[in-house]
Amino acid sequence: MRKILCFLATLFLYSIAYCISADSASKAKIYHVNRLVEGSIIVGGGIADYFENNNIDNKTGIYDDELIFLNTKAQRDLINPFDRWVLNLTTTNRSIYQQMGGYGMGAIILLPFLLTINKEIRKDWLDLLLMYTEGHTVVFTYYNFSFFGPTFQNRFRPLVYYSDISAHVRESAINRNSFYSGHVASSAYSTFFMAKVYCDYHPNIGATKYLIYAAALVPPLLEGYVRVKALEHFPSDVAVGLGLGAILGILIPELHKNHFNKNLSLSMFSSSDGMGLSMLWKLPDHNFLVSKR
Repeated sequence: MRKILCFLATLFLYSIAYCISADSASKAKIYHVNRLVEGSIIVGGGIADYFENNNIDNKTGIYDDELIFLNTKAQRDLINPFDRWVLNLTTTNRSIYQQMGGYGMGAIILLPFLLTINKEIRKDWLDLLLMYTEGHTVVFTYYNFSFFGPTFQNRFRPLVYYSDISAHVRESAINRNSFYSGHVASSAYSTFFMAKVYCDYHPNIGATKYLIYAAALVPPLLEGYVRVKALEHFPSDVAVGLGLGAILGILIPELHKNHFNKNLSLSMFSSSDGMGLSMLWKLPDHNFLVSKR
């Protein structure tokens, strides 16, 4: 698994290098997308995520003794006040909110396709689709492999604390995967990617871009609200997922953006000791006036 991660990291670093050191022919576009590199990241990340997702879903189930302990007042009091109120919700409409969360995330992921209404953006649809898919792969990979994700965290979902939910449902292994919300992370990535791309193609919109980014907050917040009402996540799970998704939604397009900087170049290097990135920064030329007496 470590070799897979190193391979993906190398590909991702190479894509950054290629974006910054793009040749002059590609600088007519807002973004530089190397289709071979992006495709490799998507395929490689997808394979790694598939196997790791199975590991996450196949954690040890929750034991009866754990359920008894979790439902004590002492254990509930250990939950921070920001999250504790979720333990006082009703379970009546939980299944409805679960469905709303699933369908809602699917709809939000499709929102960026509305960008194709714009003629300037539509002509680059293939590159944008690859970049968008690559970003979702990165979001999913971060969820699966980072310290913040359920591979290393075993926080119980709120539903585990509700004795009126059947023990069979509460004992499921996936109920150890509350932190953080992958649904919200994917939703936030989608909307902030959409906002970032639109603003990059329309650099003269001024302060309107802040309204666009504010609007990008609404769908993932609604998704987070629904996931909390479904007793799948605590508010802090939603907050972390929203923050990470929003950062990646802005960062992925920014890394691919052509900055038209001739003085900065970034490239890969390899030697017998390893491989990495090399960065060259050339100082701008200056003409000095020399006077003779």
